[in-house]
Amino acid sequence: MFVPLTPLVFYRRAEDLFGSKVGVVDGAKRFSYADFAQRVDRLSGALRTLGVGPGDVVSFLSFNTHQLLEGYFAVPQLGAILNPLNIRLFPTELAYILNHAQAKVLCFHRELLPLVEAMRPHLQGERRFVVLEGDPAELPFEAVEYETLLEGAQPYRADLMAVDENAPCELFYTSGTTALPKGVLLTHRTLAIHAYAMAVTVSFTEAEVWMHVVPMYHANGWGSPQAITLVGGRHVMLRKFDPETYLRLVEQERVTFTGGAPTIFTAIANSPAVGKYDTSSLRMVISGGAPVPEALLAAIEEKLGCRLYQAYGLTETAPLLTVANPKSELATTDERRRAMQGTTGLPAVGVELRVVDPEGHDVPRDGQSVGEIVARSNHVMLGYFKDPAATEAVIRDGWFHTGDLATRDAEGYVQIVDRAKDIIISGGVNISSVEVENCLFSHPAVFECAVVAVPDPTWGEVPKAVVVLKPGARATEEELIAYCRERMAHFKAPKSVEFRESLPKSGTGKILKREIREAYWQGYTKRVH
Repeated sequence: MFVPLTPLVFYRRAEDLFGSKVGVVDGAKRFSYADFAQRVDRLSGALRTLGVGPGDVVSFLSFNTHQLLEGYFAVPQLGAILNPLNIRLFPTELAYILNHAQAKVLCFHRELLPLVEAMRPHLQGERRFVVLEGDPAELPFEAVEYETLLEGAQPYRADLMAVDENAPCELFYTSGTTALPKGVLLTHRTLAIHAYAMAVTVSFTEAEVWMHVVPMYHANGWGSPQAITLVGGRHVMLRKFDPETYLRLVEQERVTFTGGAPTIFTAIANSPAVGKYDTSSLRMVISGGAPVPEALLAAIEEKLGCRLYQAYGLTETAPLLTVANPKSELATTDERRRAMQGTTGLPAVGVELRVVDPEGHDVPRDGQSVGEIVARSNHVMLGYFKDPAATEAVIRDGWFHTGDLATRDAEGYVQIVDRAKDIIISGGVNISSVEVENCLFSHPAVFECAVVAVPDPTWGEVPKAVVVLKPGARATEEELIAYCRERMAHFKAPKSVEFRESLPKSGTGKILKREIREAYWQGYTKRVH
């Protein structure tokens, strides 16, 4: 028997087995899984009335809300492709994505109207607009209101046996080594298998209460929209993070599991509110996007009463590749256990992972030899949208090449030590150094520049520009930072600028960015995702 693999099965299973259970909490709103399933089907029907069909792209510009979670299932049910957008991007970047994806519908939160207005002059073609939690009459362009759309729609439920499991289901845009974002296509099959793998790797059950701290527009929401629905757990939406709101929701909803960047957990551990709330329900938190100091592992255990594990993955892998689960037979002391928790981790269920030298041979498992992480899994992306050359550059000989350099020890634990790509990961968010350099190069005083990651106690790492000015030209650090902030999302702009007479170069004239970067990382042991 052949049954197509699709995450659509998950919300229907939750409806069937846990229909009366509260499945989604969003502020004062609480939806049972029966309610949630009905809303998903109504949203599918509503999108059909807007002309959405197989292969069409529906974009969401939203915080972590129940509407976006509904979109995770309602859009693919039509054979269409869900495209969550990063709300921190610059309007021109968002317009590029919408144009490249040829999005047919944009659902946006009313609070983000200024972003939509700023991008609209750059949009090409026609699309429908749906406003979340806002009055369309107050908008300067035609739109429909989300709840009104659902109320007037006939529910639509697809025949799961007719689903093409290899059809695109989601489209996420990620920064690469070039200035333009690349669209990552994830199929029904990819997402279904990733959810099963995630549920097994971190031992999800129907008792799980997951708080969506990681933005759901980032890297498939870390797989939580599908995996938590699969087991019938509860989704708790966190629209905007602050430590006290996080702690209050943990106590109020008896949250068992959250994810986040180390900056999130540092803020929580150092919050004066940390002792005011009961966090005993937490069984585990996962951190990704930057190094986790051992002191933070200990602080989370002491102050939240649960363990923090590091994880690693990419948008292209849906995203989970590794989790730093300590091997029970080795975790004989707290020190040894935390050492394992602080690594990049062991491969997740269903992931084949290698660390290879430039010739493609596995490096020795000695914890010292460095090579590139390559992976093979059913939840690696279909490819980059409309970019076969970029796809072929990373999927070679049946392996996905991450571009991340790491060691591997005798027990199989991976530890990232550097990046082959010049991506800066600040607070878990990718920043293209080339994009920032291109912006700086457009300044009339700049002759040469290199943008590198430098350590930062809050964000893990931030962009720093090293600049050579044109002869006779003048510019200040403040001027160049302000220049970039006027032309790109503020989090991408360099946080500091150093002026030099020249930059180190190879024999071919290539700027040696690694040599520049290493000077700032002296005394720091590693940089990991």
